[in-house]
Amino acid sequence: MGRSRPGGLGGAMSFEQLESFVAVAEEGSVVHAARRLHLTQPPLSRRIQALEDELGTLLFTRLGRGMRLTPAGERLLPHARTILSAVADTPRVVQWAPDPPDRADDGG
Repeated sequence: MGRSRPGGLGGAMSFEQLESFVAVAEEGSVVHAARRLHLTQPPLSRRIQALEDELGTLLFTRLGRGMRLTPAGERLLPHARTILSAVADTPRVVQWAPDPPDRADDGG
């Protein structure tokens, strides 16, 4: 039986959940975000629901034909964008990182 962390944090948040959250927040609609992410609506909705369950709070107010961020969602949005940007930037950082010095025979 798994233990959940305080504040409803039970599992591991995924890149895909954050990417989906940002897309829905920016598009204001699951339909438009699903198109943007090349998904159908049900898996996108499941990702958002899983993220909300993980965080223990609603991130969106569901409107008739769209979604609006809750205060918790508004607080998460800049943080999620930072995380996604850092992940996207990782290959460039690694590519330009200096290689470690050669560890040739050190006499031992």
